[in-house]
Amino acid sequence: MEKWLMLAVSLSLVGVQVNCRRLTNAQIWGFDWKNCGKPDDPAVLKALALSPDPIAIPGDLTASASGATSVELAAPLSVNVTLEKEVAGFWVKVPCVDEIGSCHYQDVCDILNHLIPPGQDCPEPLHTYGLPCRCPFKAGSYSLPQSNFDLPDVDLPYWLTNGNYRVQGVLGGGGKELGCLKLALSLHSN
Repeated sequence: MEKWLMLAVSLSLVGVQVNCRRLTNAQIWGFDWKNCGKPDDPAVLKALALSPDPIAIPGDLTASASGATSVELAAPLSVNVTLEKEVAGFWVKVPCVDEIGSCHYQDVCDILNHLIPPGQDCPEPLHTYGLPCRCPFKAGSYSLPQSNFDLPDVDLPYWLTNGNYRVQGVLGGGGKELGCLKLALSLHSN
């Protein structure tokens, strides 16, 4: 599971680049998630809880999660992300711009290595609970007990500052789908 949480956080942080505007006092409402893959996909999320709802950015976040993989998840691990934004009651696919939006990431393991270089300890609370933060992720069950995170101010593209969003990520490796996760959230800034 924490691979999904780390992937979501990692992809969010990777996308925070140039041509962005400062987002302060943003809030996320109505968070929801579900697995969207085949019943025999090897990587599944079993539980994910986030609070408070709405989530304030910047602010404090409490999260717990669990998941499992029946196979080792090793490089190269691709992720195909589809991001949709609700516009006037219709869902519109957000194109991939500067590696943000509906993008295909050829190797998430490489992205994780850039965010958390090999040899560096995993960030808290993953380190405390002995959870991995880079590839390979061994086959088995993973669990993140209820933990607190400090969410800093984040620069986001102006088109991601307000609205309702749906995100789907399909994890792949060796030419096969390994898992699929859908998230729904609303983002509102003051």
